Amino acid sequence: MLYEILIIVYLIVALCLIGFILIQQGKGADMGASFGAGSSATIFGSSGSGNFMTRATTYLAIAFFAISLVLGKLTVERVNATDEWNNLEAPVESSIPADTSAEPVPNKDVPAASDKSESDIPD
Repeated sequence: MLYEILIIVYLIVALCLIGFILIQQGKGADMGASFGAGSSATIFGSSGSGNFMTRATTYLAIAFFAISLVLGKLTVERVNATDEWNNLEAPVESSIPADTSAEPVPNKDVPAASDKSESDIPD
């Protein structure tokens, strides 16, 4: 139960982290803001979104790595369920006795050797 909840939280944190990274401005965007690119009209105020976005990305990254470590530890401790397809041991012999008096079945994929020698074949 805990494992499934952590997987869901892990996916949500990963998607939020991707979203926050994609909507952040690069360092080169500050140059355009100094020439009046409209940075005062942002949602986060005239100082821009740098502090909020940076903190949110930091906390999401910490949560992402922490959940990764916890999920790794839980995965190692889980008992692997095996099924009959994973069992590569030799099958147990049946109690029915084998017929040892039967002649071996000839392999029909290989042609039978002919009685003619190579010297008998015309050129």
